[in-house]
Amino acid sequence: ITSANNLLSALIDNHIYWGNKEGLDPSKVQWRRVMDMNDRALRQIVVALGNNGQTREDGFDISVASEVMAVFCLATSLKNLEERLGNIIIGQRFDKTFAMAKDVLAAPAMTALLRDAFQPNLVQTLEQTPTLIHGGPFANIAHGCNSVIATKTALGMADIVVTEAGFGADLGAEKFLNIKCRQAGLRPDALVLVATVRALKMHGGVAKDQLNAENVEAVRAGLDNMMRHISNLQKFGVPVLVAINKFTADTQAEMDVIHKACEGVGVRAHFCNHWAEGGAGAVTLAEDVVETVASGKADYRPLYPDEMALTDKIRTVAKEIYGAKDIDLAPAAARKLALYEQEGYGKLPV
Repeated sequence: ITSANNLLSALIDNHIYWGNKEGLDPSKVQWRRVMDMNDRALRQIVVALGNNGQTREDGFDISVASEVMAVFCLATSLKNLEERLGNIIIGQRFDKTFAMAKDVLAAPAMTALLRDAFQPNLVQTLEQTPTLIHGGPFANIAHGCNSVIATKTALGMADIVVTEAGFGADLGAEKFLNIKCRQAGLRPDALVLVATVRALKMHGGVAKDQLNAENVEAVRAGLDNMMRHISNLQKFGVPVLVAINKFTADTQAEMDVIHKACEGVGVRAHFCNHWAEGGAGAVTLAEDVVETVASGKADYRPLYPDEMALTDKIRTVAKEIYGAKDIDLAPAAARKLALYEQEGYGKLPV
């Protein structure tokens, strides 16, 4: 990912240096370099000093934050990967039009660098369950899910595939359902919301050093947060289950409160201690997932249609997932959204 990203950076600066046939505006180059190290001093830099090209501002992001990672994880084949890489916007020309990676002939070489990496990595759990680990785009700036190619590979080899959409159900799951499933044609059969009693206590106002003490009222207060996550997920038309990772300090009274709250919204909760017992510690959850998948009750639907305006898509996510009353776009943001739609990107998910 790092090499492919920085190859594009080098090609951009090299293109500008050797005549700039595409008319790239150096001050409008948006593509940044990356490295696999969190080095604050490199976040904003000046490149091409010493008569080595057009001096301009640039910077380094961390490698997993590269757009290459997000593109890589949404691609369905090497051909599709090359097409997606070629369509990356690298900046603007002097005439204000967008320039893409394919304009500096970067996509084939970037794809060649990623060819071996595009094969999913097969590992296994301690109980020999096959697991594919592949890709990791950040959910706060990308879509927060593993690669489409890994998910589809797994679906071709197993009756049931479990995939993670981390970074919180309001962020990772929302993007999994609105972006990855939509782009890849996936239709999930069940959603498992994972929580802990400790987290619910913290949402209920308990200090970190007091989490081991029983506090039923704090759990009850913190359940407002979990109930919101459940209602968010139910908006996608897929049955929801709750898995509570059980800690040794959790009490029966605390677990009873969670069971009762979940039953009140038609959701079953399972307390799992697979961290201690392996698969045996999550058997009831697994059986419930199998039963739910077999029921055929899932009727997956994204939160918004492709045809909706970008501003309305943002508004929908803000209101439906985060409970916002409305959104307030800064003028610069409104201008960018209008430009994206003008350039033909209006039907993409947000």
